[in-house]
Amino acid sequence: MNNSQSISVLFGIIVGIISLTTALLLGVSDAEKLLTAGIISIFSSTLLFAIITENLFDKKIKEIYKSFERIRNKEFERIEVDTSLLRKINPLKGINEEIYNYANLKQLEIDELKRLEAFRRDFLQDVSHELKTPIFAAQGFVHTLLDNMNADDKIRKKFLSKAAKSLDYLDLLVRDLLTISQMESGEIKMKMEAFDIISLVNETVEQLEPLAKTREISLETEFLDNKSVVVIADYYRIFQVLKNLISNSIKYSNDNSIITIKCEKRKKVINLKVIDNGKGIPKNHRRRIFERFYRIDKSRSKEKGGTGLGLAIVKHIIEGHKTKIKLKSKINKGSIFSFNLKLAPKSSKRRKSLKKILKKNKVEMI
Repeated sequence: MNNSQSISVLFGIIVGIISLTTALLLGVSDAEKLLTAGIISIFSSTLLFAIITENLFDKKIKEIYKSFERIRNKEFERIEVDTSLLRKINPLKGINEEIYNYANLKQLEIDELKRLEAFRRDFLQDVSHELKTPIFAAQGFVHTLLDNMNADDKIRKKFLSKAAKSLDYLDLLVRDLLTISQMESGEIKMKMEAFDIISLVNETVEQLEPLAKTREISLETEFLDNKSVVVIADYYRIFQVLKNLISNSIKYSNDNSIITIKCEKRKKVINLKVIDNGKGIPKNHRRRIFERFYRIDKSRSKEKGGTGLGLAIVKHIIEGHKTKIKLKSKINKGSIFSFNLKLAPKSSKRRKSLKKILKKNKVEMI
């Protein structure tokens, strides 16, 4: 006999005694009637209490134990919340739901912390690896010069040039890391202002044309009938986006190909697209292409140069403008990166010189 059954029998005996005592006090003296009444009271009370405890408490306590077992096994399928009258009568039912849902919430928090810890660990590994390469390269060239102090000017110049190139890459990497860190921490705020996006696209293309010519790649613009389109955005950050997207397309496009920068005016936004006809991006890489240091082909990416942070910076900047960067790609046909910018209300345009902006932000022209 378990605890609830023992309690039910005890409850029945108590009720029976109370019933007999009440009958005696009321003057009932027939022993046979008293015995019958006592037996009926005991059995009916025991049965009634057993039914109540079984349905209101025992089942719920068993469910609580099962919930703890599921929690230990990390089985967190959501349970439905009971809003019936029975839940109000039986507090254990509500307790079971609260325990289970609270445990579920905490497990989600633990999983998120584990994900962030893994992300932090991977990020530190990536950063240390990326920093190590240019530092070791520059260190090697400098030590080679120190060990060969009598080398002629031509050799010294060659090794110094290689060391400088490694340090330039290191400087670019540190600046990109700083940019992403400041964006994620909220230190960098978008400075929204009105400017002509068509003019900015033309200036960016003009700056990147020398790089494209080294691969015999043609940069073309397509503005339809729009000679001027004023948007509200951060001028310098949108320049960064365009520069990163176009230079990325140049790196990964085929020689003697065409890259098109298309601006299409819509109702309240302008849609900008950078279209290439390169090798395309495999489907399984498209979701991760905007992650820091993520490269589809690491060896090929190293040859092409870059820090592996360009698209991550693009994603942060575009999201800072309350919109999203989109990617469409087909293998051996090319890729299309696109995003929207809000059109400015009818107001005076604020023109700027790209060279002044670059000088202010300490970014060199290509």
